[in-house]
Amino acid sequence: MTQLPLQDKVAFITGGASGIGRATAMRFVEAGARVAIVDLKLEASQKLAFELGEDVALGLAADVSRPKEMAQAYQDAINHYGKLDIVFANAGQNGTLTPIEHLDPEDWDAVMRTNLTGTFLTVKYAIPYLKEQGGSIIITASINGTRYFKNFGFTGYATSKAGQVGFAKMAAVELARYGIRVNTVCPGAIDTNIDDSTEMESDKIEEIRVPVEYPEGNQPLAGKSGSAEQVADVVSFLASDASSHMTGSTLYVDGVESLL
Repeated sequence: MTQLPLQDKVAFITGGASGIGRATAMRFVEAGARVAIVDLKLEASQKLAFELGEDVALGLAADVSRPKEMAQAYQDAINHYGKLDIVFANAGQNGTLTPIEHLDPEDWDAVMRTNLTGTFLTVKYAIPYLKEQGGSIIITASINGTRYFKNFGFTGYATSKAGQVGFAKMAAVELARYGIRVNTVCPGAIDTNIDDSTEMESDKIEEIRVPVEYPEGNQPLAGKSGSAEQVADVVSFLASDASSHMTGSTLYVDGVESLL
């Protein structure tokens, strides 16, 4: 029987019930892994776990910005599976799309809590379990704030994503001695439901917009947005031994969008 690339691995996925998280959970299971799917809504994570098969998937609920909830989610996963090999810190939100002048401090804080503090807590509470045998941590950042600065009004989101990349590189250096790899994926425009978390103040955006035109579109590779499954393929590679000498790397999954 052919050995699957993630055979007998256990993965912990935040934001796991939809979009990139959902697609990655499905890819991981196809590759032989068992998954703990963490989402804000228990009903959503349990529904996906049921679809994937309760022998290979566990649905959990946690707010990634709350330390006690994240520590408990890891404990529940360990109690269920007995070990941890892969962490996909994927949960995130867009926040409010508006000029800095009009951005409420509360909205700024909300994005930082989910995207930055959430990433920190997801990694922090995984370390004691991953140190036992090493493992792979993958963080979902974005082209925004790292190689793309044309989404006017996205300052809070872009700042949080730049922070994730810096955090991942620091973590990669710190955790290498334990055989723990830390890499980042930076998707471009992807067909997911993350836009549901965006509050766009369109009238105010016009105050700061710099005209940028793409007569033939800004997706020259495929002529359209990427899919969650395409990002999941890259995450699966980073989770597997095929990327065993990669850590501290940032991979762009954007069909060249961020280079225009």
